[in-house]
Amino acid sequence: MRKMKDSGVEWIGEIPEGWTIERLQWHVSEIKESNKPEKTRQVLSLTNKRGVIPYEEKGAQGNVAKEDYSQYKLAYPGTIVANSMNILIGSVGRCDYFGCVSPVYYVYKPNEGENLAFIDYIFQMEQFQKELRRYANGILEIRLRVPSDGILKREIAFPTKEAQEKIVHCLNQKCTQIDTLIQNVQTQIEKLKAYKQSLITEVVTKGLDPTVPMKDSGVDWIGEIPEHWSKLPVKYIGTTQNGISKGGEYFGSGHPFVSYGDVYKNMELPRSVAGLVESTEAERENYSVKTGDIFFTRTSETIDEVGFSSVCTETIQNATFAGFLIRLRPFNDVLTSLYAKYYFRGNHIRRYLVKEMNLVTRASLGQGLLKAMPVLLPPPDEQIVIAEYLRLKCSQIDRLISIKQEKIEKLEQYKRSLIYEYVTGKKEVV
Repeated sequence: MRKMKDSGVEWIGEIPEGWTIERLQWHVSEIKESNKPEKTRQVLSLTNKRGVIPYEEKGAQGNVAKEDYSQYKLAYPGTIVANSMNILIGSVGRCDYFGCVSPVYYVYKPNEGENLAFIDYIFQMEQFQKELRRYANGILEIRLRVPSDGILKREIAFPTKEAQEKIVHCLNQKCTQIDTLIQNVQTQIEKLKAYKQSLITEVVTKGLDPTVPMKDSGVDWIGEIPEHWSKLPVKYIGTTQNGISKGGEYFGSGHPFVSYGDVYKNMELPRSVAGLVESTEAERENYSVKTGDIFFTRTSETIDEVGFSSVCTETIQNATFAGFLIRLRPFNDVLTSLYAKYYFRGNHIRRYLVKEMNLVTRASLGQGLLKAMPVLLPPPDEQIVIAEYLRLKCSQIDRLISIKQEKIEKLEQYKRSLIYEYVTGKKEVV
């Protein structure tokens, strides 16, 4: 067993004798090369999971790329790219492309003779990322920025070049194995989610009794429906209302405010929302949030993220809702909230939006499109039976998904611990 010594750096702890503590800036240098005059239009994006990738491979996530390419800085293959505002949560990765990146990114190249892969693992250490928090500037937690000097001047444990190569080889093998396990579990989760969606769609369009007489719905993307069900457009089911629009100075205090995220993330609205807005009595009346209300998201980057619905199961007193939302308030009991929360999240709604939306620019759900949306209506007592059946089935699926997500979290934590233990010498490559 190797002899260990105190590194003198709290987050590193003990290191093997023969290892040295050196500043990171002795091993890497920052590249500050502007893309002006323009040298490339290949915009690169930094992702937490995949590292640096071409922007077009990222899909419709995060910020939209700028059209003025001269505003970017250059990145090269064989460098490390770090987001100055998100490195604290692991937004850092190896770059294998020539392209341009956001000006808020740092680009580091290894000095001559340095092991890029070993340095990359240093940046991947969760403990190193947490250490950088001490040198971050900013008021808001989500906008903390770490200056480049705060990164480069950190002390790191370095073994010999030969030991670095062994550590990299070992970690590459082990991390690949873990990543494969994670991907397998993630695939299982996606299959469960797809099954849940197909189950919801099947039940809210066909019912629970396979022997019941059927009729043509008149909608090609729905097909046949039970003969005793009715079909009405939203405009005959209830009233619709866009949300409140106010300047930023009105938010942060006042009365409860239902946000885009409250709807997008939940099939049911939270009974207590975090948002606050200063609103008048007239606004709270016009934009109220009552039991049975159904809320839809209006805009998004992609069709898969627009039109999500959320049902209010308990009146949120004195609340208003965001302008990015549309409220549907059903008449009487024609549409029960228990049934609605499943009906409007089925795949058939996606098919409707794909067919009817103008996707040339930005996916957008307006009142006109929503009012024309067909709704299949079983009798109210059958709606409740369907909702209870789906609640039980979906709860079972959600439990399975939760178990698998916990497995992924454990695998990711194990991977992080391995990186730390090998890169700081706690584990020896044998």
